[in-house]
Amino acid sequence: MAVTSAGRLRKNRGAAPLQALLWRWPWVRPALLLIPPLAWFVLVYLTSLVLLLVTAFWTIDTFTTQIVQVWNLDNFRIILTEPAYRLIIGRTVGIAALVTLTDAVLAFPFAYYMAKVASRRTQTVLFAAVLLPLWASYLARVYAWILILNHSGLLNWSLQSIGLPPANIGYTNTAMWLVFSYIWLPFMIIPTYAALERVPDSLLEAAADLGARRWRAVLDVVLPLAMPGVVAGSIFTFSLTLGDYITPILVGGAGSSFIGNVVYSNIGIANNVPFAAALAMVPVAIMTVYLLGAKRLGAFEAL
Repeated sequence: MAVTSAGRLRKNRGAAPLQALLWRWPWVRPALLLIPPLAWFVLVYLTSLVLLLVTAFWTIDTFTTQIVQVWNLDNFRIILTEPAYRLIIGRTVGIAALVTLTDAVLAFPFAYYMAKVASRRTQTVLFAAVLLPLWASYLARVYAWILILNHSGLLNWSLQSIGLPPANIGYTNTAMWLVFSYIWLPFMIIPTYAALERVPDSLLEAAADLGARRWRAVLDVVLPLAMPGVVAGSIFTFSLTLGDYITPILVGGAGSSFIGNVVYSNIGIANNVPFAAALAMVPVAIMTVYLLGAKRLGAFEAL
């Protein structure tokens, strides 16, 4: 019995300095928990980005197709001076911005109804409706839209059956805009709903007491408070569209290449890894600027 008590005493004495350290410096415990995932993040993600940036300053020997590790800016000069690459970058950013704006317009009234009008049972049904498409395969959803938008698809058949001319928007930039807007819409609805749910109902009641109509209170009171949630959702819709290369291949036409398509072709077909790395830095730079702007608008607080 005495031996057991002595062992417990020595064990407690050994744990006492650690407990005193954690009590004196409370930040040590979360730091110990975060060190392994942060180390993995730095090792895998940040290191790969640094290697990508370094490779972008190299070139490839056109005769031997070997990478020449000589520092230069030729790849970036080509990207900035060639009209074809400027057009691809502009198309990618433009459609990403249009998809983000479309999803914001569609998501806000839907999320507002969920947060402020619908009952709990209706909220559950609407949440299931929003999340259910995410359970399906990405490719399955894209192929479903191909069946709808192609020249002999459901859309043209429906228009012709009521005497209207066919839309013929399959394999165009318009088709990409529609498909992207549908696929990424849940990523805009959920953060917007979370932001709207945090808006107190008393503010709407106060606005009504001061004579403001419902739509006026939503525009002047609710929308500014929910804007961080909208911006948080736009991070997902903008970045996911910016980096996609599957939908342009399946849904877009001959002139619908995105940045990701050019990066893929330079890696797999042209074997020009340095140029692909330089072009891949373009969306990284764009998203860095976008995230800095979103941070100023308080988007990270709504995530």
